[in-house]
Amino acid sequence: MSTIPKDAFDFLKDLKENNHRDWMTEHKKRYQSNEKDLKKFYASVVERLNEKDEIEKTKVFRINRDIRFSKNKTPYNVHRSVSFSRAGAHRRGGYYLRLEPGNSLMAGGFFSPESADLLRIRKEFEMDDEEIREILSNKDFKKAFGSFDSSNQVKTAPKGFSKDHKSIDLIKNKSFIVTHKFSDKEVFSPNFLDNVIFHYELLRPFFDYMSDVLTTDLNGVSLID
Repeated sequence: MSTIPKDAFDFLKDLKENNHRDWMTEHKKRYQSNEKDLKKFYASVVERLNEKDEIEKTKVFRINRDIRFSKNKTPYNVHRSVSFSRAGAHRRGGYYLRLEPGNSLMAGGFFSPESADLLRIRKEFEMDDEEIREILSNKDFKKAFGSFDSSNQVKTAPKGFSKDHKSIDLIKNKSFIVTHKFSDKEVFSPNFLDNVIFHYELLRPFFDYMSDVLTTDLNGVSLID
């Protein structure tokens, strides 16, 4: 399935206006019908990604919100989200898709890597930032994504790094994520699947570089068999 059903967005708009369990119970069959169609679309994404990559797992995020520590007690998310994990220890990075009326986007990269990986990435940028900057400055990459999302950074410099280092703009990041937004018109266009895959494939040089960094030590010696 290469298109998104319009009712998927109509349902989310209605849910936003009626975000309570009684309404959801009453419209459960509509929700389930849309989920079935969306999962067919996700399967098409995986099929296309597998032409040049290898996807190990598809995770469809729950529509139920975790409201335990939130001031917002509405029980349901008003978007649908899915992630696609790459297979094997030598393939790093992940793909993400969010579908929401007026706020759809794809994203990819490394969200809050574990401390050892984060230190390894920062050390690589400290030692040599030429390759990552070449990737980030690629014309098509820059047009699609801009640069890393800078909302998740330390304020000055991580412990052990100089705030005056020429790569501090990269080193300060705690995540290495890029995003691209889609209009509703794009989401419902016949070529939306192609559009999503096009932007995912723009990530491949970035993923290849980061995979190499995270599977070798600073001397370039492999850390995996």
